[in-house]
Amino acid sequence: MVKIDDTAIQTPNAEATEVKPPIDDVAVRTAAATLNKYMAGKAKLDAKLIDNEDWWKLQHWRNFKQRPEDRKEMTTSAWLFNSLINKHADAMDSYPVPTVLPRARDDEETAKKLSSILPVILEHSHFEQTYSNNWWDKLKNGAAIYSVMWDTSASDGQGDISINAVDMLSFYWEPGIQDIQDSKNIFVLALEDNDTLQSRYPQLVGKLSGSPIDKKQYHYDDSVDTTDKSIVVDWYYKANNGNKDTVHYVKYVDQIVLFASENEKGYENGIYDHGKYPFIIDCLYEEKGTPAGFGYIDVMRSPQEYIDRLGSAILLNAEEAAQRRYILKDSAGINEEELNNIHQRIVHCTSSPNDDNYREINTPELSSVYLSVLQDKVNELKETSGNRDFNQGGTTSGVTAASAIQALQETGNKGSRDIIKGSYRAYSELCNMIVELIRQFYDIQRVFRIVGDDGVQEYVEFDNTSMQSGIRGLAGQEFKTKAPIFDIVISAQKQNPYSRLSQNELALQFYQAGFFNPQLVDQVLPTIDMMDFDGKEKVRESIKRNGTMFEQLQQMQQLVVMAAQALAEKGDARVLQAVQEMGLGVEEQASVSASGEVDMEKVNDADKNIQREI
Repeated sequence: MVKIDDTAIQTPNAEATEVKPPIDDVAVRTAAATLNKYMAGKAKLDAKLIDNEDWWKLQHWRNFKQRPEDRKEMTTSAWLFNSLINKHADAMDSYPVPTVLPRARDDEETAKKLSSILPVILEHSHFEQTYSNNWWDKLKNGAAIYSVMWDTSASDGQGDISINAVDMLSFYWEPGIQDIQDSKNIFVLALEDNDTLQSRYPQLVGKLSGSPIDKKQYHYDDSVDTTDKSIVVDWYYKANNGNKDTVHYVKYVDQIVLFASENEKGYENGIYDHGKYPFIIDCLYEEKGTPAGFGYIDVMRSPQEYIDRLGSAILLNAEEAAQRRYILKDSAGINEEELNNIHQRIVHCTSSPNDDNYREINTPELSSVYLSVLQDKVNELKETSGNRDFNQGGTTSGVTAASAIQALQETGNKGSRDIIKGSYRAYSELCNMIVELIRQFYDIQRVFRIVGDDGVQEYVEFDNTSMQSGIRGLAGQEFKTKAPIFDIVISAQKQNPYSRLSQNELALQFYQAGFFNPQLVDQVLPTIDMMDFDGKEKVRESIKRNGTMFEQLQQMQQLVVMAAQALAEKGDARVLQAVQEMGLGVEEQASVSASGEVDMEKVNDADKNIQREI
């Protein structure tokens, strides 16, 4: 799981054998026993994860408590599936964008660069796909796990940050804890091919005997052969170096140590300077005593089961009613093949047909009450999942206007906005962890291609020099400076077409109301301050800048006219004539001719021209 370069660790050298390393066979056996305890404590959750995946694949009938022969008649509906895909669409419509803010004025330039390069780092790590995959896990299981690590093999060996999704079925923590950072140990399991392991770690040749770890697996549609595979364990634990907690990492298979950071030089402060586990759990609905929580399938599975059971019974009744069935006495002498053939005009019989040896089976018609119960269960599932018809773009009774439907959608999306904000909190923590990895590992200058505010591509150079603590000289004295601290603010990218349309309409309304008229800046700014919309500060700054430029332009015009008048009074009216031809003028200021006479009409006409130009 961790991306530390551990391929060079083959066998301990002679000097290392003289001193017992902190991580030896005894420590690994102890870790394996701890892993077994963690797996036992998470057994019920693992079973739920496997069960939820069956519900997601519409194969949940296999978990119904009924006879195997009855399952063959079971039909499934996709109401639960439909609710999940709509919640996922809401999440992707509000894809997050980070902004880094400084806590000190001196760090503004660094924060601005971090705001521009963070999206590039996320893009290089294909985070949008990871974000999408984790949202499926969050909706299905109640939690999703991100890993934020340093990959030494990325960028042609230069190393870079790697963000990936972690399968919760392979992730184990200390039972009873609420925050993942409070766990004494964390284990991540991975099933890898023996040939690949032996080629990467020659010390494993002939020693892989098959791991005793019982790793749970999902119900796959295809057959998965694990005979030539072994379970590799990534073990993370916290230690104290006297100043702060540090996170160390061990990789082992079949209790054979492949890498142990505490045994190597250069890891005195752990694998990461921030001292945290490189994992973030994005929880949907929290539960006490576990970081996992529960998801939508846990809420919707009961009504969905009743919908499928009742729907199957109704369909079976409809099928029976649509087919004609008969009861025949063994001695009735009626040709059954001809009776079953609806195109047979004559059915032969060797006896006298009567009610004693021949009778049609009439299937009773179901009461409408059962259909009403079925619809009530469907409505229950919609209500509990917050997935009403207008949330999917459908219309409701009496509502046909597009604006009214949009208003209903925005009102009904309160639940989606709430869980999306929860993901933003996890995303903010993820970005903070990225910033700390940049602080630790970006010691070589890198170049990032970004898109500036004006839409033009720019190339930004960046390293971690400005993010470090150090010594600064002032007035002949040296002072120790602290490493800068940054805050992460998350906003939505606004990919929803309705959101974009609303934003565009707001801009047009501002234009029509004269908000961008520099002469009205004193009236517009208080109005903007009272409003709340995305990009408010940028709009306010633009209006304020226009007003400042207008004031400066007026002042320059006054200076030009005054200078031209002064020259005209001395007998040189050429400059004043040129100013008048350009349409420049100032209200209530006279125009002076060559003879010194005041021409107020020209002044007013020139002022009107400049107002039109502005």
